Amino acid sequence: MSFDIETVWTYLPVLLKGALVTIQISVITLVIATIAGLFLALLRISDNKFLRTLAATYVWVFRGIPQLLILFFVYYAFPSLGLKLPAFTAAIIGLSITATAYKCEIFRSGIQAIPKGQVESAIAIGMNYGLIMRRIIIPQAVRIVIPPYINNAILMLKNSSLVAVITVADLMLVSQQIYSATYKPVEILGLAGVLYLAMTSVLMIFQIWAEKKVSYYTN
Repeated sequence: MSFDIETVWTYLPVLLKGALVTIQISVITLVIATIAGLFLALLRISDNKFLRTLAATYVWVFRGIPQLLILFFVYYAFPSLGLKLPAFTAAIIGLSITATAYKCEIFRSGIQAIPKGQVESAIAIGMNYGLIMRRIIIPQAVRIVIPPYINNAILMLKNSSLVAVITVADLMLVSQQIYSATYKPVEILGLAGVLYLAMTSVLMIFQIWAEKKVSYYTN
């Protein structure tokens, strides 16, 4: 069996379009999950027992349910409840629900890693909660959470391939359609793998840069 390089060059533009959809879904999901995850993390460490319990329950539920099941539920079950969503929107919602739970735990662990003595000292000099978070806690927590945050972002990008099952024309679905039509799985899936590797490599490079940048400012 020979490797058909002509097939690769022929379908590369189509696969790149699918990769662009993958990037769009991943970036939007990452933004939503980051904002919602930070908010949820603040609830997790709140003094209010009800809010802590509510946030902890969310994390428990959506870390424990498979991502694929959530995507199916949003896309196929929501219409039964009177809410029919486009596949692209359903994909973002389904991925964001799970990603928020993981981002919450990443942020919570980073925030709680800061010594309590720093917070107590800030309170003693009259700083309010918001100022303490902005000036003391979050800047230090960022350095701690960068590695797990980027690792989770990489997993999220790879898990975005699951949206193919709800008919989103991402890189995975486009690859499946092409190799089913051409009977060239080695060439098409191999190229898809290279594109996924390229996208995740960008995140890995960003992680290295971010860690060096933060280290520079904290040393």
